[in-house]
Amino acid sequence: MSTTAVLSPSPVVMRAARGSDGRALARLAALDSKAAPRGDVLVAEVDGAIHAALQLDRGVVYADPFRRTADLVALLELRAGEPKPRRTRRGLAERLGLRPAPRARAA
Repeated sequence: MSTTAVLSPSPVVMRAARGSDGRALARLAALDSKAAPRGDVLVAEVDGAIHAALQLDRGVVYADPFRRTADLVALLELRAGEPKPRRTRRGLAERLGLRPAPRARAA
């Protein structure tokens, strides 16, 4: 009789870093031999612990070298690269505050 172990993956939470993440981000940066991130940072959290982070303005990746984080980093980069909602583009006349010319009527 053989038994098969089924491994269930831990859920991953991707979110913006908070002020309370400062110590965890500093620890992650030290593990990755980098200075602590500043500014807007996106983090990947597994089981309540930050395993990877992405500094959005510079694109610097922080990852725990003792864990398998390649997939987490790919998810962070994918999430960071999502297109932002586009505003509708206004025509030149509208941007200049001009009214459209009246249409000519057929006689």
